[in-house]
Amino acid sequence: MLRKENTLWVEKYRPSTLNSYIGNPDVIEKIKSFIDSNDVPHLLLCGKAGTGKTTLAKIIVNAINCDHLYINASDKGGVEFVRTELIPFASSAGFNDLKIVILDEADFITPNAQAALRNAMETFSRHCRFILTCNYVEKIIDPIQSRCQVFSITPPTKKDVAVRMVEILNEESIEYSKEDLVLVVNNTYPDIRRAINSLQRQSNSGKLSIDTKAVIESNYQLKLLELLKLQDKKKAFSDIRKILADVNQNDFTSLYSFLYDTIDEYAQGHVAAVILILAEAQYTDPSAVDKELHIASMFVKLLNELG
Repeated sequence: MLRKENTLWVEKYRPSTLNSYIGNPDVIEKIKSFIDSNDVPHLLLCGKAGTGKTTLAKIIVNAINCDHLYINASDKGGVEFVRTELIPFASSAGFNDLKIVILDEADFITPNAQAALRNAMETFSRHCRFILTCNYVEKIIDPIQSRCQVFSITPPTKKDVAVRMVEILNEESIEYSKEDLVLVVNNTYPDIRRAINSLQRQSNSGKLSIDTKAVIESNYQLKLLELLKLQDKKKAFSDIRKILADVNQNDFTSLYSFLYDTIDEYAQGHVAAVILILAEAQYTDPSAVDKELHIASMFVKLLNELG
């Protein structure tokens, strides 16, 4: 029986090799040397959400001769999963000489569980290696960081994302305009998976058809950008507060990058001051208890500066 081709573009075009992975060329070159030697050290892949950390980890285990276990640590957290899932896998006999454990979103693991993990990394390091991914490397205890080769995974450039989108559209024989492609990339960056889903959803009868108004309405970042351009700063702030409350967002990492990338659209004559405001807010964000309150205070400063 012939296997049916996957109709979901996000699966059809998911990177499965280092050659199809976008961005981070220096990291990829180093990873390639590990794969060529069929020996991977403990790795810690850190960076923003949606930048390909998990995809890279899976490419590694698929490229070498090993048994592997995938664990999403955000569903676990406590020390119990280390004892009941991780250690039994790491300590048991396998079909291959090497085992690899992928611990996705490892920054959700509690300090006590990280201490147990550190001991497991030491005890079974001869035949079992660990690949950890995290958004916030500062939440990983130093003893684990020191046992890993740490790689910062940065988002591919918008140009790289756009090039990949063009490749997919051409492969699917979809007509498109440059303006529509730019809108999709800006709307989804740096999440390539979301970009591909957006392309497929809005491709009909062999043509990419973007409803610009609908895109802006559905993307809170674009709505915030439009509000920053308003002359009436009091009304702008009132609407910004409503948006922040409605989106119920607890991670504004991508928003800081978006506001910096689009700074020339809303901050002409105030660019330097706005950069300082964004940099300060981004720096203090990880320690903020109430993320919505923190980001709202940043918009107060932005609107005061722009006003």
